[in-house]
Amino acid sequence: MSVPVRGSIPVPIHRRDTCRLCGGRDLELVLKLGPTPIGAEYLPAERLHEVQEIYPIDLFLCLDCGYAGLNDVVAPESLFDDSAELTSMSLGVIENLGQLAKSTVDRLQPPKDSLVVDIGSNDGTLLKFYKDLGMRVLGVEPATFAADAAVKSGVPTMNAYFSAKSAQSIKDEWGQATIISANRVLANIDDMADLIEGIRILLAPEGTLVFETGYLVDIVDKDLFDTIYHEHLGYDTVKALNGYFQSHGMELTDIERIPLKGGSLRGLAQLAGGPRQISGSVAELIDFEVKLGVDRPPYFKEFTARLERAKNGLGELMSDLEAKGKTVAGYGASVGSTTEIYYFGLGDALSFLVDDDPRNQNLFSPGHHIPVLTSQALYDRKPDYVLILAWRYTEPIVKKHQKYLDQGGHFIVPMPEVRVI
Repeated sequence: MSVPVRGSIPVPIHRRDTCRLCGGRDLELVLKLGPTPIGAEYLPAERLHEVQEIYPIDLFLCLDCGYAGLNDVVAPESLFDDSAELTSMSLGVIENLGQLAKSTVDRLQPPKDSLVVDIGSNDGTLLKFYKDLGMRVLGVEPATFAADAAVKSGVPTMNAYFSAKSAQSIKDEWGQATIISANRVLANIDDMADLIEGIRILLAPEGTLVFETGYLVDIVDKDLFDTIYHEHLGYDTVKALNGYFQSHGMELTDIERIPLKGGSLRGLAQLAGGPRQISGSVAELIDFEVKLGVDRPPYFKEFTARLERAKNGLGELMSDLEAKGKTVAGYGASVGSTTEIYYFGLGDALSFLVDDDPRNQNLFSPGHHIPVLTSQALYDRKPDYVLILAWRYTEPIVKKHQKYLDQGGHFIVPMPEVRVI
C-alpha cells in the first residue's frame, strides 16, 4: 500500500488480513463508512497548504471469534504522539477515574505500596487517585506531551509504548505489578498479542488487570457510528475478549456494563488459575451477546440501514436548505465529527463549526478545512441552521443556546432520526 503524507512526514498505513484477537482469516465487511483523514488532526492556518490524505474506515467482523475491528491500520505515532488530549481536561472523565481507582482498591484489597502500572496513562490522572490510596504508581504513555505533564504533576511515567519489551524493563526495575490498568486503550492497539505478552510478564501471580473499553453492543444499538474512526481499531464484546484472554493464558473474572461514553465495559482479568473466582457476569453477558447475534453479520444490517436512512434524510434536508439560500453551521469539532462530516457528505455544506473546547477553536477541520470558532459565532454570524454533530449532547447544547432559537435560529439533530428544533 502507498505511504500517504502527513504534511512533510510519511504516514505508514497497512491493511491486515487476520483478526487481531484470534488470528483468524474469516473476516467479513459489515460496515463501510468511507475514507476520512485522521479525525483529530485539526490544522492551524499556517498548515492549510498540507494535503491531508484519507484512509478507509471499514469495519470487519471475525467469523471465528466475533471480534469487530478496522483492518486499515494507521501508524500509532501518527495518531497519538503529537496530539495528546489530556485526561484532566476531559469533562466527566476525572470523576469516573476516581471512582474506578477507589472501587478497584476496595474490591481487590491490595497491600499498601503495591505497584499499579497504567498502560496509556496520559497525564497520570488515574494514577494520582491510586497514589492517594497508598499505592506505588508508574505510567506508560507514548505521547510525549502527556507523559511530560504526568511527570510534572508527580506521577512517574515511562514515555514509551507498552510492549513485552517495555514490560520486561519495568519488571526488572520496579518488580511485578499487583494491578495493571488498561483504561480505554484496548481499542487502540493493533498488536494485541504483544500487549498481552507484556501484561503476562509484568503481572504478579496474584495480580489483576483492570480495563475499560467501548462496547460494540452499545455502538450498534445506540447508533454511535461517530465513535468509529482510525484511532479506535477494535470494538469489543465479552465473548471475543473472553476467548482472547483464554488463548493467552489468562482469564476474564468479572465484567460489567457502564454508561461511560455512550456505553462501555469494565472488566477484571488474571493469569489462568489465579486467586479470583470467575463471576457469573462473564457467562451472562456472553449468553446475552450470542442471543443478540452480535457475533454474526446479520446483526449489523439494520444498523447500516438506519445510518443510510439518516444519511439520505439529512442529504435531502441540506439540499433543500441550500436551494433556499439558507446558511448552515455545525456544532462540534471532535474526532467523531470528522467521521460524521465525511459520512454525511457535509464538506461543502457547513460554513463554519463551533466548539466549546478551546483546544480546537481557531483551527480548521481535517480535510475540508472548515473553520472552527467559539459558540459566540452563532450570535455574531447568525447562521439560519446549526447541525448538531455532537448529537448525543443535544439537550445541554440546546439549553445553553436557547437565545439562538429565540432569535429565529434552528438546530438540526442528525441522529437517530433527522429532526429540526
